[in-house]
Amino acid sequence: MAQEKGVQIIDSTKTQKLNEVLISPLHINRDLQNSPASIGILSEKELVRNNTTDISNVINTIPGVFMQSSNITTTRISIRGIGARTPYGTNKIRAFYGNIPLTSGNSETVIDDIDLQNINQIEVIKGPLSSIYGAGLGGAILISPQTLKKGNYQAEVSSVFGSFGLLKNRISFDLNEKSSSFNLSYHNLKTDGWRENSAYNREGITLSGELFRKENSKLTYFSNYTYLKGYIPSSINKTTFENNPQAGAPTWVASKGFKEYKSTLAGLAYDFKLNNHLQNSTSVFINYKDSNEPRPFDVLRQYTFASGVRTQFSGDFNIGKIKNQFIVGLEYFRDNYSGNTFQNLYQQNNGNGSLQGDQLSATDQKRDFYNIFSQIRTLLSEHFEVQAGLNYNKTKFELQNDFPASANNPKEKYSYDGIFSPQLSFLFKPNEIQTFYFSASRGFSLPATEETLTSTGNINSDIKPETGYNFELGGKLHFFNKKLYTEIAVYRMEIKDLLVAKRIGDDQYEGVNAGKTFHEGIEISLNHNWQMNRTFTLNSYIGTSIGNYEFKEFVDKENDFSEKKLTGVPANTASAGFTLNLNSGFYFSADFQFTDKIPMNDSNADFSDSYSLLNLKTGYQFEILSGLKAHFDAGINNVMNEKYASMILTNATAVGNAQPRFYYPGLPVNYYGIISLNYLF
Repeated sequence: MAQEKGVQIIDSTKTQKLNEVLISPLHINRDLQNSPASIGILSEKELVRNNTTDISNVINTIPGVFMQSSNITTTRISIRGIGARTPYGTNKIRAFYGNIPLTSGNSETVIDDIDLQNINQIEVIKGPLSSIYGAGLGGAILISPQTLKKGNYQAEVSSVFGSFGLLKNRISFDLNEKSSSFNLSYHNLKTDGWRENSAYNREGITLSGELFRKENSKLTYFSNYTYLKGYIPSSINKTTFENNPQAGAPTWVASKGFKEYKSTLAGLAYDFKLNNHLQNSTSVFINYKDSNEPRPFDVLRQYTFASGVRTQFSGDFNIGKIKNQFIVGLEYFRDNYSGNTFQNLYQQNNGNGSLQGDQLSATDQKRDFYNIFSQIRTLLSEHFEVQAGLNYNKTKFELQNDFPASANNPKEKYSYDGIFSPQLSFLFKPNEIQTFYFSASRGFSLPATEETLTSTGNINSDIKPETGYNFELGGKLHFFNKKLYTEIAVYRMEIKDLLVAKRIGDDQYEGVNAGKTFHEGIEISLNHNWQMNRTFTLNSYIGTSIGNYEFKEFVDKENDFSEKKLTGVPANTASAGFTLNLNSGFYFSADFQFTDKIPMNDSNADFSDSYSLLNLKTGYQFEILSGLKAHFDAGINNVMNEKYASMILTNATAVGNAQPRFYYPGLPVNYYGIISLNYLF
């Protein structure tokens, strides 16, 4: 975990204790120390520890979490190996921005287009340990929007500039009154990219705050608009990766392929306290996305509109002298998706890139589900407690192939059997600075859209969700007057009905339930805060994940991949770093990350090389006038200019005599600077 590293970037005279770290208010217990689960925390200061533009650098400091990223536009997150085989993007992990789901109806999750400076905290729940967040196999990512913590008014402007044309400008304004608050921010992020066809542009506006705030109630509002256009260099083969990594895939360069979309998130949440023992939180939300993606083999146009509601009652009661806390609630989600493909006539466009031609297909899909969830915490004694939870999910969807028109393409309806996901945890706390826990839980993962379809585009009724049981034993321990915090977690998970997306065309996949995977490992993290003297404070961290991920049973036609290493995830990772603070406002930090070799295909015939990255950063903050602060930073990423693959295309296939294109090259050595002004009054 990464609870405390870097918390002293500026406040060198203060030391944040772990038992002060709070998790989302939607949990049954907000004290991280008393949570019988492995939850990685990234604080506001940790999120901007690097250059404030790339979340993968900081999220990969959490043991067990591995985020691959290529040119910001293409990313994949896996937790304890879950989600590692997804061809593009992230699934099997649910994500929320406040109360608003970021996971679409086709199970895809995108978190990397949210401005890091608009985030107060990120929690990563590893494994299906949270009934109230849907019991996803990989876990859940909870993103808390930024809020104003002190003062009545605050204004901030900042700029980031760096190698390869990196430029990010941001401006924000906050207002905090007795009965309401208001936050408005705008950012624009651009880069020319270091590879062919890799320019990127994103801008976003976020509006949030509270209304009608009283002692026992408040209305929270949130909205975010994002426009993004990122060119796609795509993956390259081994020869190109070793000799000319800045090159893009020839067909993507010739077609000037890109991803462009407009996205809107909006939600309202009302929290009120019925009495001293019962409260409710109810939210409604919408999520709209209009996407255009010209690719060498076609032009994909997608429209998605999602809406939903979530209500949760929480409270406490006593049975004799035994105290109990509970949560019970309901979540409903509906997703309307429309996808259209067209010919891409880029070869006939005189070198000007993609040109939309005749329509090839049109598909409409409606998917809706509801989760009924509950959790109870029973404090049997001062030192021992039990937590139990249950999630029930019911999912159904409709599919209509509108083009080409055919009498053989009627509207199809299908639903999965209801899925019960129980969870049971025991927590032993011998004293205030030591916690030991054991958890057992069941989770599930719904098939993505392409996994539900046959080669003809019809619903495959033989597909079933993946399910699995997770067992975890852990401890959270403070030493040396809370200056050293150590966490250890040992887990074992087996997934059955493994979903395998078989490639049957350039962008066509057919899903099958092909077997079982096995996930086990140990995660260790240490965080140390040391007030060396009146001048210097040193904060350091070490985290490591040692895993064994493999196919327990996996037969694909005539190929038996049983006992092979799981594709797309390193068995071992490690990270370490420190921040040296001076009470004058100067600081210096260093971060090191090691990633083991990665199996690139199910046969384990090809592996990527292991690699190590070193990042350095220094900065200075000072007060210009009363309430007006200036902050200057400078940093170097990949100091040793390591050649590495920042993302792997799993199970890439060769076309003709060409080599398979497994590799997305990572950035070489690069530099950046940050200037910001903050006025608090």
